[in-house]
Amino acid sequence: MTQNRTMEILVGAFMAAGFLALFFLSMQVSNLSASSGGDGYQIQARFDNIGSLKVRSPVTMAGVRIGRVSAIDFDRKTFEAVVALRIDSEYAQAIPEDTFAKIFTAGLLGEQYIGLDAGGSATFLSEGDQITHTQSALVLEEIIGQFLFSKAEEGAKN
Repeated sequence: MTQNRTMEILVGAFMAAGFLALFFLSMQVSNLSASSGGDGYQIQARFDNIGSLKVRSPVTMAGVRIGRVSAIDFDRKTFEAVVALRIDSEYAQAIPEDTFAKIFTAGLLGEQYIGLDAGGSATFLSEGDQITHTQSALVLEEIIGQFLFSKAEEGAKN
């Protein structure tokens, strides 16, 4: 009887540890475990199409996470998505004024993030500045549609 009780307690502890590990793994995958970070500075970028970019998506430069997307809005005058980027304070004076912002897709789940390619300007972005050079997200449906349309045109010519 005592041996059964000990075995049940061990199995229960093992199950609880497994659930705890799954919880922490899901928090890492969903980017909810990292603090939003009030320190740092905010810059903006405008895109024609942001795909499935979300608030809290990573902002990277040279593969290093330097910040996160803090807000996404829509400009009714220019019909563009306005993305606010919160850059960590340790990267102040690190993003040149002519930096290029692109939306990339990472991983099997298709998580999107913003990658910054540094320019060569000696002037750096600071609080409230805007990245003017951007490349929108590639939408798979549009790429397939363009491919099919070009194939249909080739077939019509022959």
